[in-house]
Amino acid sequence: MSDLNLIEFHASSTPALSGSARVPGDKSISHRSIMMGSIAEGTTEVEGFLEGEDALATMNAFRALGVNIEGPDNGKVKVHGVGMHGLKAPRQVLDCGNSGTSMRLMSGLLAGQDFDCMLTGDSSLGKRPMKRVIDPLLLMGARIESQEGGRPPLHIHGRTSLKAIDYVLPMASAQVKSCVLLAGLYAEGTTTVTEPAVTRDHTERMLRGFGVEVVTDGATASVKGGQSLKATKIDVPSDISSAAFFMVAASIAPDADITLKHVGLNPTRTGVIDILKLMGANIELSNHAEVGGEPVADVRVRSAALKGIEIPESLVPLAIDEFPVLFVAAANATGRTVLTGAEELRVKESDRIAVMAHGLQKCGIDAEPTEDGMIIQGLGQVDGLRYKATSIESQGDHRIAMSFSVAAIRAEGTMVIHGAQTVDTSFPGFVALANSLGMKVQSVRKG
Repeated sequence: MSDLNLIEFHASSTPALSGSARVPGDKSISHRSIMMGSIAEGTTEVEGFLEGEDALATMNAFRALGVNIEGPDNGKVKVHGVGMHGLKAPRQVLDCGNSGTSMRLMSGLLAGQDFDCMLTGDSSLGKRPMKRVIDPLLLMGARIESQEGGRPPLHIHGRTSLKAIDYVLPMASAQVKSCVLLAGLYAEGTTTVTEPAVTRDHTERMLRGFGVEVVTDGATASVKGGQSLKATKIDVPSDISSAAFFMVAASIAPDADITLKHVGLNPTRTGVIDILKLMGANIELSNHAEVGGEPVADVRVRSAALKGIEIPESLVPLAIDEFPVLFVAAANATGRTVLTGAEELRVKESDRIAVMAHGLQKCGIDAEPTEDGMIIQGLGQVDGLRYKATSIESQGDHRIAMSFSVAAIRAEGTMVIHGAQTVDTSFPGFVALANSLGMKVQSVRKG
């Protein structure tokens, strides 16, 4: 049996959702806390670290680079930084697993070291485009070898002098922006990155938390090379991308009232809330606070009659990871939902446009994939169940698996979702938390 189908989710409808929960820590911030803590001077203490496979891949890579990291222990981690030039040549290939964030951001950071290294990953990561980070790094003077089309593994040659560049991204991408900014720390001069649209700014915020001067102006960010990082304390908020599954679940369930605690509400990540509100979702925010430069709040979501919308393209980069479950919201809305400008979805852990469209079609939903998005004719939310459960191939994509677990809330029968073991990459404990709120999801090991 393929290792992509070791675990199935069996999910079915539920009459109500209720209660409160805290979803795991933000994956983007967890990755960056390890990377920046490793090259900082002093010991960085992290709380709320996401103990998922992707973030652990980053942690293991930096351990292989000679960094002493304690934990994780119930989300607590201590990173004993080695300074900007204290990383050591690894004795083995650095395995990024399924994590594109690890590979792309580490490429920038490692391009400025004085040793060679190799970055690889699993079969899914091996198909994902890395040319988008290789190109700007080559302009900075880095030496990187890859497979055809810029695919992993990446062989990064050290002992090169990086020079600052002004780089205009052809496509909005927080990972590419972050890669170039991290490389800019090792470059001579000031490196500037401009995006076609604003994306998540966790890297800029965290660099400031480590004492680095970062200048931002709209969709442009600049960093001067030669700066050093000073250890700090990081409180990782709950991941809004993980919370999004339950925001949609509560919105489409017949009788729902749930509260998600301490959710990170970075303004470059709140597109999912903005889109759901445009669709008519009943979402309230309370207990606003700021932790480590990141805004957080509790999110209360209750049942609502969603309506189809044309999703503003300005919100697309702010919700790029949440679209699989937003497609489920659209399927349960009254009227047509149109998404454009989201071609980035085709090069995630799977082609999320194609995979989601195919799965929704199998459920009997009118979902038309387009080159850069999807058109969904929603079935509405009247009493009773509106589409049929079916067998779903997640293509080893964690967000596909969780999205169809949410879709099962309004389905007739049991949704069988293959390849669900990858959910642990971003959301360990998903099944238990989902069931605690009233969802019906069972994890079944095959073989």
